[in-house]
Amino acid sequence: MKYAESLDDLLSPEELSKLSGLEFMEAMRDGRLPAPPISRTLNYRLHQIEKGRVVFRGRPGFDFTNPLGSVHGGWYGTLLDSSMACAVQTMVDRGATYTTLEYKINILRPVPIGVEVDSIGIADHVGRSTGVAHGEIRGVADDKLYATGSTTCIVMRLPG
Repeated sequence: MKYAESLDDLLSPEELSKLSGLEFMEAMRDGRLPAPPISRTLNYRLHQIEKGRVVFRGRPGFDFTNPLGSVHGGWYGTLLDSSMACAVQTMVDRGATYTTLEYKINILRPVPIGVEVDSIGIADHVGRSTGVAHGEIRGVADDKLYATGSTTCIVMRLPG
């Protein structure tokens, strides 16, 4: 998997405006565009994509723990923000993009270090100015529910 190493590796707003959100996500999945550095840093990757649904797969390591030795809430939040917001992205037309306005997560149980999970984001509504999605973090091996989330995104027009 290729990761963006600098801002020069990312598409300009003009280049991005030529792709629908789904085309953009498919290009990342297929390796035509680099994955974001945050996914390397926090050990998760794009696993599945379809219009309105995105799955990231990840595995927390020791480096992601808090002082109590459990996985830090920021790891759950980053995975859910990524999957939910990218589900919104798959519904955005050419010439538009999105950004997260707010998100909320509920951690139901701790993910043990080294356990592989899927963060599943599903778009509920995407219009001209807002997108709403929900998500779950589930164990790959046992389908155990670890966390849930919801997000609201703003949809914006790109220059070009």
